[in-house]
Amino acid sequence: MTPDDILLTAEETMTKGIDHLKKELHGIRTGRASPSLIEFVKVEYYGSTTDLKSIASISVPEATQLLIKPFDKGAINDIRRGIESSGLGLVPNSDGQQIRINLPPLSGDRRKQLAAHCKKLAEETKVQLRNARRDANKHADGIKASLPEAELETLKTEVQELLKKYEAQCDELVAKKQKEIETV
Repeated sequence: MTPDDILLTAEETMTKGIDHLKKELHGIRTGRASPSLIEFVKVEYYGSTTDLKSIASISVPEATQLLIKPFDKGAINDIRRGIESSGLGLVPNSDGQQIRINLPPLSGDRRKQLAAHCKKLAEETKVQLRNARRDANKHADGIKASLPEAELETLKTEVQELLKKYEAQCDELVAKKQKEIETV
């Protein structure tokens, strides 16, 4: 591996970690209705597991309500079961054509739990980022024989700078989400 390959691999791994964090944070309720809250709910549809957004349109008619309009009206019960079993604590109401979900306001305790969950996700992401740094440094040490000492140190410094950049991005995403959660 060349030094550029090592940096590229580390950056790709760190980017994947941040992308995963974004997806996880997107699914956390903040008190306001958002299609992203349920778009990745898994629905058993004609024998295969599918994301809700693939089989229905999701809209927000009111600040605390989600409206789900299935592309196939026969999927109403499958969608309802998927939402009920998602673990999000949401109660779908169906009229046979569409599903409405009224989001109850978040309690103070629930807000604290969600904020703590955000911190936990941030820590898990940072562990991923640090593992990417460790792997990059291990690869750098593996090519130590073919690199001058100064170049090796420069490579390790660049990897560390990359880590700092992605950790800052992680902190920023989580702080933004926590602010959303705490805003009543």
